[in-house]
Amino acid sequence: MQATPVIAIVGRPNVGKSTLFNRIAGKQKAIVIDEPGATRDRNYMDCVYQNKAFTLIDTGGFEPASEERILVQMREQSNLAIEEADVIIFMMDGKDGLTPSDIEIARQLRGKNKNVFYAANKVDGDRHKEMLTDFYRLGIEEIHPISAQHGLGVDELLNIIVRDYPDAAKDKEDKDEQIKIAIVGKPNVGKSSLVNKILGKERSIVNPTPGTTRDAIDSTVKVHGKNYLLIDTAGIRKKSKISQTLEKYSVVQALKSINRCDIALLLIDAEEGITEQDTKIIGLAYERGKACIVVVNKWDKIEKDNATVGKFVEDIKDKVKFLDFAPIIFISAVTGQRAPKIFELIDKVYEQYTKRIGTSPLNDMVEKSVRRNPMARYQNRQMNISYATQTDVKPPTFVFFVSHAKGIHFSYERYLMNQIRETFGFDSVPLKLVFRKKR
Repeated sequence: MQATPVIAIVGRPNVGKSTLFNRIAGKQKAIVIDEPGATRDRNYMDCVYQNKAFTLIDTGGFEPASEERILVQMREQSNLAIEEADVIIFMMDGKDGLTPSDIEIARQLRGKNKNVFYAANKVDGDRHKEMLTDFYRLGIEEIHPISAQHGLGVDELLNIIVRDYPDAAKDKEDKDEQIKIAIVGKPNVGKSSLVNKILGKERSIVNPTPGTTRDAIDSTVKVHGKNYLLIDTAGIRKKSKISQTLEKYSVVQALKSINRCDIALLLIDAEEGITEQDTKIIGLAYERGKACIVVVNKWDKIEKDNATVGKFVEDIKDKVKFLDFAPIIFISAVTGQRAPKIFELIDKVYEQYTKRIGTSPLNDMVEKSVRRNPMARYQNRQMNISYATQTDVKPPTFVFFVSHAKGIHFSYERYLMNQIRETFGFDSVPLKLVFRKKR
């Protein structure tokens, strides 16, 4: 299964990066304000264009020479996005022409050995095209004129970028028998120690400075005759200024690993409890329909009484209500306490994650559920489910053919989901329910 390519949009503030991001993503996700520096955080979006899948990153503008704190932070953000990206769209302002900042950014990009596409924005039609000659002073072969606001030239640029990407649909039919496990969590939570414990050898460099693992390293491991692929998320290369803002940056790596895995092991530091950063990473896994296991590490360091585990579990469930199905396990990667139990859990979760239910038992369950709890009327008409079928696994996906797709209340969807969980033993994985109008 190939990793989804990552495309980052970079450039100095206010050249229209967020506008281009929104245009490609097709959803208003970044804040577009006509004020330099409105995009503080990197923004990510999984996109599909012409059946080619990629992850798009919108970076905060980066002024190469600014010392203002927020601009320094945005520059660090951009540098990290550039490190992570496979392709970079370097945006400049066609009306402003080539600025000293652009020249400096181009110089920095040259040292990165990445595939860079140069785009001049705000070029609205032919009368602005003559403004482009200036940009060739960068020594580039091609400048792509675009208007992010009006969409001119954007499709042409995307066509060139995604030309050789694999088709999005193919990824799903990945037939190899390895169970893919991503180990994710914020820096210094013990990801490398856990991988080493599982593999029984010092394979990642374990170093108490947060963020010393650089690239996602895959290792195959065989346990009780089964093959597992461990995707160890990269940490962040330590940069002097990033220490206080390091937290935010582990998201992109987590995203790359999560996109490729079946099951995400979310490591949480027992001493810190569950943090906002953890819930963000868990949210990414949940949005992508991945099975999750919450692994509370460093449990050996906690003073415990009979209620400790209960309190901890309650705290996790309270902060990530959407993930109440995910199993939670308490371990110590360093001492190895309970670490082998993780594989029993992985097997149990994977079995549910790939389980298929026959159409006949599923429809029996639906019929009983509707009898027990009839559906609310919609626009004063009786609602009914004529038929249900499971269409996919990873995550198990169920399609219901109903009289009105819009008439399904959120609470009824949850009721049906709980019925499926109880009846067929899907207590530890995410489920996807789709409602279609019967023809």
